[in-house]
Amino acid sequence: MPTVTPGKVICAGLGPGDPDLMSVKSWRAIQGAKHVAYFRKEGRKGQARALVEGLLPAGVIEHAMEYPVTTEIHFSDPEYNRILAAFYDQWAETLAGIAKNDGDDVVVLCEGDPFFYGSYMHLYTRLQGRIAQEIIPGITGMSGCWTATGHPITWGDDVLTVAMATLSEDELTRRIAETDALVVMKIGRNLPKLRRALERANKLQDAWLVERGTMPSQSLKKLSELTGDVPYFSIVLVHGQGRRP
Repeated sequence: MPTVTPGKVICAGLGPGDPDLMSVKSWRAIQGAKHVAYFRKEGRKGQARALVEGLLPAGVIEHAMEYPVTTEIHFSDPEYNRILAAFYDQWAETLAGIAKNDGDDVVVLCEGDPFFYGSYMHLYTRLQGRIAQEIIPGITGMSGCWTATGHPITWGDDVLTVAMATLSEDELTRRIAETDALVVMKIGRNLPKLRRALERANKLQDAWLVERGTMPSQSLKKLSELTGDVPYFSIVLVHGQGRRP
């Protein structure tokens, strides 16, 4: 029986949302894929899968990695970590098995850049030493969002802080007050807390909220004028005002 040459797991960064902003390298990986995997919430198509609509080759085998839990349990709960750890363990085993036993490459789709808060990082650490991997960088979502505002995010010596809205209000307030330029991710139900932190740091009037940056349904608003709920994957920005010639 001939020996099967193992394939590898390729994580393709898809960029901020507009398919035209995907790298040529990611596009080539997708075009040549026999297996494509992507994360999604149960019952949803998945953002990464939606970004490659019409780009997948005929006959490709799709593997939808459905999160067993998202916001139903708080991330500080040990049960949340136990469930997700088992989920990532299972999919690392599955993807490694396809690459090792079938000899095929598996392309994992990742919005933005895989190594910037990407879910693939949890698979990456589990696959190390088991199967070859290739990471294809992508333009980050925040880059697409600050470009959408039409203003540079940083000037001169500005310090840029990237924070998660899941932090405590006091921690958010401290980091917002200490920085020149700001990106806040994972908004959703954390918006009221973030709004209070920005107000305490005297930066609420300077904050912008971008939803679905670079996509056809992109929305850009001053946070101080916003009413209602926002998606979890919205981004809040405060532009730096640093040294300029």
